[in-house]
Amino acid sequence: MKEIDESEAERHRRKMANRKAVQDAEVASKTIEKGLLIVNTGPGKGKSTAAFGLALRMLGHGRKVAVVQFIKGAWDTGERVALETFGNRVIWHTMGEGFTWDTQDLKRDVAAAERAWEKAKEMMALPDVGLLILDELNIALRYDYLDLEKVIADLTARRPDLHVIVTGRNAKAPLIEAADMVTEMTLVKHHFKAGVKAQAGIEF
Repeated sequence: MKEIDESEAERHRRKMANRKAVQDAEVASKTIEKGLLIVNTGPGKGKSTAAFGLALRMLGHGRKVAVVQFIKGAWDTGERVALETFGNRVIWHTMGEGFTWDTQDLKRDVAAAERAWEKAKEMMALPDVGLLILDELNIALRYDYLDLEKVIADLTARRPDLHVIVTGRNAKAPLIEAADMVTEMTLVKHHFKAGVKAQAGIEF
């Protein structure tokens, strides 16, 4: 163990006491409580995964969670299996039909996105849902399957205590502007480039 003399320990104590005072004052100055619009975007992995992590946090506080998936088809995913063990505290709707390169049918993709958005509005109207995850909505907006202005208007008009997370790369600027919090996942390195296939528990 590193040997620490008394003068060094006292300097550290004063430094941490000052930092705590600044931090406490910063926390005390925040008084607004509201439902947040959160956007997870960027080319890196982990956007949906982070959203499902928040779902667990919300469930841990006794609140109900709803999920609407816009692009992904009816895959068997680990997060869905795990979250559905919470019973009726999780509402899950997979509305997509797979990635656009799978369907290759614009009308079908637009129709699926429109059905998913109607379902999202249904979920926003439920008074007991604390968190709504709109998984891959950014992809539907990127390809103009939905009217961006209408989507933002509907999100803005949601009840004031509902938290919403939108995931998917290439989030559009107006959505970023409307959001309360935006996180961009940066791709530094990915095993897929080295020939490693998608694996259970990591990708799905």
